[in-house]
Amino acid sequence: MTTIGKYRGLARLADDKGHFTMVALDQRPPLFSAIAKARGIAPGEVTFEDMLKAKRLLVEALAEDASSMLFDPNFAVPAAIDILPKKTGLIMTLEDHRVEETPEGRKSRAIANWSVDKIRQMGADGVKVLAWYRPDAGRDVKEHQKNFVRSVGEDCRRHDIPYVLELLVYPFSGSQNYTADYVESPDKRADLVIESVREFAKPEYAVDLFKLETPLPAASLPSPDGSAAAKAAASQFEAIGSVCAGAGIPWVMLSGGAAPEQFERVLSYSYSAGAQGFLAGRTIWLNAVENGFPDSGKVLKALREDGRKRLTRLNELTAGQAKPWKPFYQKATATAEGDFAKRYGFAA
Repeated sequence: MTTIGKYRGLARLADDKGHFTMVALDQRPPLFSAIAKARGIAPGEVTFEDMLKAKRLLVEALAEDASSMLFDPNFAVPAAIDILPKKTGLIMTLEDHRVEETPEGRKSRAIANWSVDKIRQMGADGVKVLAWYRPDAGRDVKEHQKNFVRSVGEDCRRHDIPYVLELLVYPFSGSQNYTADYVESPDKRADLVIESVREFAKPEYAVDLFKLETPLPAASLPSPDGSAAAKAAASQFEAIGSVCAGAGIPWVMLSGGAAPEQFERVLSYSYSAGAQGFLAGRTIWLNAVENGFPDSGKVLKALREDGRKRLTRLNELTAGQAKPWKPFYQKATATAEGDFAKRYGFAA
């Protein structure tokens, strides 16, 4: 049963109509790469100061048009927590972008000295974890990932804060398409994406909102025109929607760096299958950083013109096609003073 605290947190992440129109700027390696490309240097040469500068520009230009934003504690918070509008919800990422890479798969971990407890202390509205997951990974790897996700879910339940889980399928180390970052594979297998969702939709993980990748490559999705190809593609999205609906968990789509028109197509399929919004990053802001940094004026101009235009278009698409999310509060029953205070909480 979703609690009052979790419902109120989710409501803070959505807009007034119940759509999740969220912007991600917790990215670390992708932003390192974007800044490096703009400066003509290696990603390892990007400075802490450059990361702060870039993240502040993103918040300054985009926060007013987002229902919520996804921050990381090491760069985004020191860069821009002071200018995040009070109306904009705050999700904090928990996972380290550095993973343990093994021959049988990836093992995730939390950012050093960071926890659900600290996220709740700072007044955030939600906790986000990215779990790299493959149903065909080694048993030890899968158990590690399940335990990691489960332990965060337990902490989020104890602190009564929404748990946003992002799942990404990835290439094995040594494979032809291997990359440490998330780059959508042209031969992505829908069954791996769907089975990952099926696993973590189980109540034991206590997930409140899924952030999911498209089950099929965004670049090859057919137009949703009712053709045989479109119906086949739609069935994969519907499989995800069925799992989430059965578990009572709302879901949103991540952009994964897809081109704007490709991501819009992803959203059309997703909304037909029951998704209720997006949590997108690079699709909205990558070009502005790559082509303008370190010139603040140039980056802001591109973000305010092109980036906001893209975000507005996604917001309009969501408002027109996605079914709004609505909290369902069970009436707090009490027959005497003190009943509610006594019964409410993690141990109840």
